[in-house]
Amino acid sequence: MGVSGYATQNSVDTAGGLLTLEFLAALTAAGQVRTLVGLRLEAWGLARWSEDLCVITSELVTNAVVHGPEDGTVRVRFSREPDGVLLAVWDSSDALPVRREGPEGLSGRGLVLVEALASEFGANTTKPHGKWVWARCRAA
Repeated sequence: MGVSGYATQNSVDTAGGLLTLEFLAALTAAGQVRTLVGLRLEAWGLARWSEDLCVITSELVTNAVVHGPEDGTVRVRFSREPDGVLLAVWDSSDALPVRREGPEGLSGRGLVLVEALASEFGANTTKPHGKWVWARCRAA
C-alpha cells in the first residue's frame, strides 16, 4: 500500500485491528494519515467516529511534523481496542507537547481540541530520543 510516495514503511494487520505507518515528516502527511484512518474506521464499522478521529489525527500528525526534525520521520499506530480505538504518533523530538489556551499565538491550541474529543490523551518519551503522543477514544 503506497501513499503518494511519502510513506516509507507501512503494515496492516486486519485480523488484530492494527495499522502502522511511517511517513517522511512532510506537511502532506496529516492528510494522508487522516484518509487512512477514515478508511480503517469505515472497515471496522466505526465510521461514526470519523469526524472526531480526523481532527485528532490532523492535530497529532501536524504537531509531529512541525515540531520534529525537518529531515525526520513520523510513525503512526492506529489500533482497534475492545472498547474503542487508540491513535499514537511518534516523532524524534524530545519536547513534550504543550497545551495552550487563550488568544496568544497562532498555534498550540489544537491539543485543547484533542483533549476535548478523546477519552484519554497523553505523551510518553522514548529512548534514546523521541516521544509517542496518543489519544484514545472509547465508545460511550
